[in-house]
Amino acid sequence: MRFWDFRYLCIILSALLVYGKAEIYIATIEGEPVISYTGGIDGFEGTAVESDEKIDTTSELVTSYARHLENKHDMLLGMLFERGTYKKLYSYRHLINGFAVHLSPEQAEILRRAPGVISVERDWKVKRLTTHTPQFLGLPTGVWPTGGGFDRAGEDIVIGFVDSGIYPHHPSFATHHTDPYGPVPKYRGKCEVDPDTKRSFCNGKIIGAQHFAHAAIAAGAFNPIIDFASPLDGDGHGSHTASIAAGNNGIPVRMHGHEFGKASGMAPRARIAVYKALYRLFGGFVADVVAAIDQAVHDGVDILSLSVGPNSPPATTKTTYLNPFDATLLGAVKAGVFVAQAAGNGGPFPKTLVSYSPWIASVAAAIDDRRYKNHLTLGNGKILAGLGLSPSTRANQTYTLVAANDVLLDSSVMKYSPTDCQRPEVLNKKLIEGNILLCGYSFNFVVGTASIKKVSETAKALGAVGFVLCVENVSPGTKFDPVPVGIPGILITDVSNSKELIDYYNISTPRDWTGRVKSFKGVGKIGDGLMPILHKSAPQVALFSARGPNIRDFSFQEADLLKPDILAPGSLIWAAWSLNGTDEPNYVGEGFAMISGTSMAAPHIAGIAALIKQKHPHWSPAAIKSALMTTSTTLDRAGRPLLAQQYSETEAMKLVTATPFDYGSGHVNPRAALDPGLIFDAGYKDYLGFLCTTPGINVHEIKNYTNSPCNTTMGHPSNLNTPSITIAHLVGTQTVTRTVTNVDEEETYVITARMGPAVAIEVNPPAMTIKAGASRKFSVTLTVRSVTGLYSFGEVLLKGSRGHKVRIPVLANGYLR
Repeated sequence: MRFWDFRYLCIILSALLVYGKAEIYIATIEGEPVISYTGGIDGFEGTAVESDEKIDTTSELVTSYARHLENKHDMLLGMLFERGTYKKLYSYRHLINGFAVHLSPEQAEILRRAPGVISVERDWKVKRLTTHTPQFLGLPTGVWPTGGGFDRAGEDIVIGFVDSGIYPHHPSFATHHTDPYGPVPKYRGKCEVDPDTKRSFCNGKIIGAQHFAHAAIAAGAFNPIIDFASPLDGDGHGSHTASIAAGNNGIPVRMHGHEFGKASGMAPRARIAVYKALYRLFGGFVADVVAAIDQAVHDGVDILSLSVGPNSPPATTKTTYLNPFDATLLGAVKAGVFVAQAAGNGGPFPKTLVSYSPWIASVAAAIDDRRYKNHLTLGNGKILAGLGLSPSTRANQTYTLVAANDVLLDSSVMKYSPTDCQRPEVLNKKLIEGNILLCGYSFNFVVGTASIKKVSETAKALGAVGFVLCVENVSPGTKFDPVPVGIPGILITDVSNSKELIDYYNISTPRDWTGRVKSFKGVGKIGDGLMPILHKSAPQVALFSARGPNIRDFSFQEADLLKPDILAPGSLIWAAWSLNGTDEPNYVGEGFAMISGTSMAAPHIAGIAALIKQKHPHWSPAAIKSALMTTSTTLDRAGRPLLAQQYSETEAMKLVTATPFDYGSGHVNPRAALDPGLIFDAGYKDYLGFLCTTPGINVHEIKNYTNSPCNTTMGHPSNLNTPSITIAHLVGTQTVTRTVTNVDEEETYVITARMGPAVAIEVNPPAMTIKAGASRKFSVTLTVRSVTGLYSFGEVLLKGSRGHKVRIPVLANGYLR
């Protein structure tokens, strides 16, 4: 009996050992997914959609074929492995054919060699690519009236958010002050119920809410206490992005008794569909994100907002455009879904983009016209500039300055780094009360274990009238954002200003021979930092915004495709926050947050795309993207060329003239995008042609991911009909063609071009008349004049007789051979 017990124990232990070192893999399988299955299997008729056509997921053909694919996935795994030694997490059936599975590396190798298996890739992680902007973009006066006013802007358009969930009780998503929302028959998503309250996450404005965490759970990263096994936002990021794109209009942004303005989404009447696949501490896993995208397209969203990108390029694939993530997005676009993806926050360095593919809109982040400044006036008359979204100290009154390290209750508390003012219990309240508390900006603020919010709370608890936070040394490129606080407070970010403050304090603070303060004589007052200053030198490309050139493979070979595509506001954006949100220590427990990132730029474009979709419901994703790009601007508010934040030689921040590698086609202009005149359209076959002509891509790999053979005649990837032209390796002369479609009345266009001196440019024909709904081709010929080792930048401009202006950027790098 003992012998059998021992054998049984060995089997269990060996299974546990195999499973214990298991990892998540995404497998793609032979056979078309729903979106491209044309028939041929007995008992299953074709389900393929034409380019830009929605999947009819209610059809019996679709549901039965999807079931068939899932059964095949289960059969394959069941034949290869013992039950209990693996766990299938998802079946992908609509956009790609495959599954996510938790396996040991040895099992993954067996799966890789199995008949009918195309690829097996280890899952990789993704991360978050972390108001005033409707007015800055001209929406209330220039765009919303054309859609019936803000109370109809985006009506019945469904935007899907693959993010960290939503805080459904926020006023930005409430329905009690709006016209009732009716059903949207085209949308078939479901609403999960809060496991604690048993209430639905949906209310008519929020039309779908689901969460995806199988891969996170299998990887052991998921913590249900802080991550919530529901669509509830445990982070804040998802609520923020959803409200930027589709939050209700005119929601007061109140914090610490002050109203900072009114927040509104770009498309305030659009519906929100939540697909939570990102979590607070670890970001997310591609297996969960792909499942979320697959479900969103199945459910019938019109727009997808992705403020998510890979931690790094997935090294298992040679090509940036071909992996389960980008192939899923290609399927989404084939199904007529416009995708806006954050470009990444790796700027200002070149080749830092994490959004590569031509079928999606990659969005860079701009600084808008609003800046928050404050100042500290010292007793010697010196005025020191700083940041502080705070009220001022009393007018015409100065207050004594008291440094935290001079008012410690016990010298042994030095282990708590008391100078960063995070712990009121270690400081002497009697000496601080009624004075201004001086604190030091330590490394704890950089890593997030200390916060300005906590400094404010400490100062308030000790009875201080305000606080000053000094930055005495700083890493190059450190970015400081203003943080709203309820009492007078200022962050002195300039190291030389901080030194001046410390010198003044030391000179005016007499001490005994032990160094103990005899009396505090230094005084100062804090200005009012609540009102923003509006600058004409806006927009500018934000320092953190990822830059091109785009790369086509992981040896960083440059692509014949411009990325980013477009620039949108992404710096210091006020928007909704989750009361559970812990992502930003300065906004814990708050209803709003002002944060920065290309994460904030992408939902601006998603919301504006919803407005375009509302006006032009039958436009393809490429047509919407084209309208956004060709009408964008490369000038700031003062009419000067856009500038980009960049590092100087001393690694301080400076401004340089921006290029398309910083901003793509330019900064979005929503009003013009609704009426672009011409569009550059493209569909699934065009994207296939782009892949098939890209150097270095294995045609079998393309067939594996797209289930389509390479029989294209595009000739060169730069011939893809995008609203930009990029030739990364121009030798001699090359001609590219573009096709424009007139989406307005008949109009005559004059075509001109200009280019940097190292490359000659010529367009043909010089003019053309295009009837309503008709398409015409034109060619652009580029010739190397001199080899500089740098890109030349230019543009092609099509100027219409009825007032339309259509502009596309041109980039070329000339080589001798």
